[in-house]
Parts: sequence; C-alpha cells; structure tokens
Amino acid sequence: MASNGSRPLIGVTTYLERARFGVWDVDAAVLHRDYLDSVVRAGGNPVLLPPMGEWDARAVGFLDGLVLAGGADVDPARYGAARDPRTGPARPDRDAAELALARAALELDLPLLAVCRGMQVLNVALGGTLRQHVDGHNPAPAVFERTEITVAPGTALAAVVGDRTGVNCHHHQALDELGKGLEVVAVAPDGVVEAVELPDARFALGVQSHPETDREDLRLFGALVRAAQEGRQR
Repeated sequence: MASNGSRPLIGVTTYLERARFGVWDVDAAVLHRDYLDSVVRAGGNPVLLPPMGEWDARAVGFLDGLVLAGGADVDPARYGAARDPRTGPARPDRDAAELALARAALELDLPLLAVCRGMQVLNVALGGTLRQHVDGHNPAPAVFERTEITVAPGTALAAVVGDRTGVNCHHHQALDELGKGLEVVAVAPDGVVEAVELPDARFALGVQSHPETDREDLRLFGALVRAAQEGRQR
C-alpha cells in the first residue's frame, strides 16, 4: 500500500453523534477509544474514517488495513427484509459508508477486521442477511456477556486464537444467510455465529464479539497489523 511510516495505517470507522467536550455540545465523529488503543498497542497507527464523503477503492488506497467498528443495527432494507420492531433506528450514513468501505477493502484485498456490527456489514456487503433479534448476548446496556466460542480447526482464526477462546459479546442481532464466499469459523454454545472469514482473501475476518474491550488479548488486532505490515512489504 501507499503509506511510508514505520507503522501501518489502519483505518477505523466512526459514528456521527451528538457529543459534549470542553465548552462544546455539537455533532461530532466519535469512536470508543478502545479501538484506537488496540490498534496502537498492536503496532499500527489508527486513521479515523467518518461516515461522510465517498468511499471506494481509490479513496482507501492509502490505508494498509481496515477495522469496521461496532454500533447500531444495519437497516433491514439493505438486505431486503421487513423491519422487526426490535431493530434499532436506521443509520443510513453509516450503512452507506461502511458497506462501501467493506467492498473497497475486498476489492483491494486490504486486511480487514470486522467487529460486531462490522461483521454484519461485511455479511450484507456480500449479499447475506441478518437475524434481527437473538437473546442471551446482550445482557444490559454497556454490559458485555463473556462467552466461550468454539473455533473451527485449520482456519485463519484458529491460527490466531486456537480452537476455543473467551470473548466479550454485546449484540442482539446475528448472521443468518451467509454472504458470498464467507465461511463460519466460530460459534457460541447456542449456535449463534461468532466469527466468519473469507478463505480466499489475504486477511478478512469478522467477529461478532468486541476484541477491542479486552486489554489483555491483542491477538486479533496483532494479526490484522501483521497482515497490513506484510502487505506493505510486497
């Protein structure tokens, strides 16, 4: 890729929200700092990507890797479904930008880590659908469910975390029909899909959990940054 510094540039998606800081109470592009800390601690430099403008392969060519962050529910219209009353309000800005970013990353074979909503965006970008509500993975607002997941042996994810690992979950939706080329590589005890990957990609992994919240476990962000670094050396 095109970056020149010693650390690979990792794009991370953000949200537009009302925020208060200093003397200001304004609309702002925001993101949980955990994502940024995880990228930095893994050896990358984070680049914030707002859900504004036009994102295509030419626009992201300066990046070495991409993180699709978690957040609001994807609009069911994006995958041709009627809205379940338990689905959250639509965020057309994020849907449009992040679907475009996911497709651009796949076009460029850019190392990609898709987190929670990000995994759902990746699935929808590839023609898949979502289950609009599942129980047991979202105990309370801002509270994570610690879940043991089983990982398929011989997969890229297993090479990073092994055949079993504990993860922090906070989601009420999940993958249903898989997008083109995706393979399920981890499930929760109740059978909910917890990770997918694109075997033909250099590094394209989706996890339904929130690895950015586990400060003791940088394995996934480390794998992303290594893939990004290797891409720069080609």
